[in-house]
Amino acid sequence: MNSMSSCGFLNMATIGEFDPLNATIPATKVEITVSCRNLLDRDTFSKSDPICVLYTQGIGNKEWREFGRTEVIDNTLNPDFVRKFILDYFFEERQNLKFDLYDVDSKSSNLSKHDFLGQACCTLGEVVGSLGGRMEKDLGGIPGKKCGTIIVKAEELSNCRESVMMQFCGNKLDKKDFFGKSDPFLVFYRSNEDGTFTICHKTEVVKNTLNPVWQAFKIPVRALCNGDYDRTIKVEVYDWDRDGSHDFIGEFSTSYRELSRGQSQFNVYEVINPKKKGKKKKYLNSGTVTLLSFLVDTEVTFLDYIKGGLSPRDRSPVKTSSPRRPSGQDHGNQMSPLHNLTLLQLGLNCWFRLAREELAPRLSLVSAKVFSGLLIWGHFISSDIVDLIAQILFKLN
Repeated sequence: MNSMSSCGFLNMATIGEFDPLNATIPATKVEITVSCRNLLDRDTFSKSDPICVLYTQGIGNKEWREFGRTEVIDNTLNPDFVRKFILDYFFEERQNLKFDLYDVDSKSSNLSKHDFLGQACCTLGEVVGSLGGRMEKDLGGIPGKKCGTIIVKAEELSNCRESVMMQFCGNKLDKKDFFGKSDPFLVFYRSNEDGTFTICHKTEVVKNTLNPVWQAFKIPVRALCNGDYDRTIKVEVYDWDRDGSHDFIGEFSTSYRELSRGQSQFNVYEVINPKKKGKKKKYLNSGTVTLLSFLVDTEVTFLDYIKGGLSPRDRSPVKTSSPRRPSGQDHGNQMSPLHNLTLLQLGLNCWFRLAREELAPRLSLVSAKVFSGLLIWGHFISSDIVDLIAQILFKLN
């Protein structure tokens, strides 16, 4: 045993605390979106600049720990935060959440430097179990004052691992500024089953133009439509104002499937202002927005590599029935050192756990012998056989 330790095998088996046999598999991943209405106005000459801070509670000591923060939205008492919180939802556990709202007064990350706006507590199960996954709750925490309300939405995330890079431009948008043109920006929403919409992206502001070209942006497909290619995507066009009272120019609707056609006549959208359309008989539109580019990128995970179905030089899954090797390398069934390291970790974890629990001593010995063989002969066997051996050892456990 000492010789193994000196060779570094035991240390190698615990790299990154890797323990596939003890690992907990989350029930599902949930995306949390936060909005607020009628927040306290803490600023003298303008409105509050709110930020939301999410805290989760540890199971053991019940200590509140900061999980994450949204972006800061300037000059508004009714923020719809774009930045999401992604949580693991365990159906059988009580997962307490606390949302704190602050009015940001400086660039300091120290929350004590900013004005407290209110607080709400709930459980993740409450949000998920609410009608349509939408929970609305009064904010408290400041005696004698109405702090407004918080709206928390939860949606289970799909396993879609694609991201899309898009770029848009506008043409002949409505003029909204008295001394200039307009300062347009786009806001993207995905539709919900209850007919409401959830904000998922906001572009930058392009100053003083009716023909803006917005910068290309990358967004996960699951954030845009959660893997449902026919889900309605609503895009609103606004003229930015410094005081936060942005002027509505118009809107249009599309879907991921339509956008995936790329730059074409199908992706030139009329921007419609419903109020103007209802008042003016000769109203056509408030300009157009055109999709300039649409590029899809698939996120490749570590698991994809070790399964052998991907080449490390590829950026998308290899559609083949057998594992593919990196181009330019012709070494039969030789596996990568990364693959061998994973096998070693798996084998040692399996071996030591079975031995520790005194379960099937003979199987423990078999596991050790199998993976000792893999270390010696790993360069000469195919990865599909290795995967089969790994599955068998998992089932034995």
